[in-house]
Amino acid sequence: QVQLVESGGGLVQAGGSLRLSCAASGRTVSNYPMGWFRQAPEKEREFVGAFSYRGDRTYYPDSVKGRFTISRDNAKNTMYLQMNSLKPEDTAVYYCVADPNQITRDAKYWGQGTQVTVSS
Repeated sequence: QVQLVESGGGLVQAGGSLRLSCAASGRTVSNYPMGWFRQAPEKEREFVGAFSYRGDRTYYPDSVKGRFTISRDNAKNTMYLQMNSLKPEDTAVYYCVADPNQITRDAKYWGQGTQVTVSS
């Protein structure tokens, strides 16, 4: 069993930055692909970024490419999401995910989410 706990969310002005953290416990996930999703009110859950199955690549949708960067510290069993040049449309609950295979909407493990609010 894997537990994922996000932290680092909060309120920030447009153009600002935040760094989210995702701490994994219960089992070493250093070999698991990990990623991030987000969900805004009344919107579908949206993919934000993830590591490839082999962990040698990262993938981002066009909506965040160039602004968001994911990284991980396997020694700490922690993944990060650095968010720069934030926009009001980035406001959402952000979820950390992990899966023994590839990251999809049906990822096996999800955190409880952390709220990010970007004011205009």
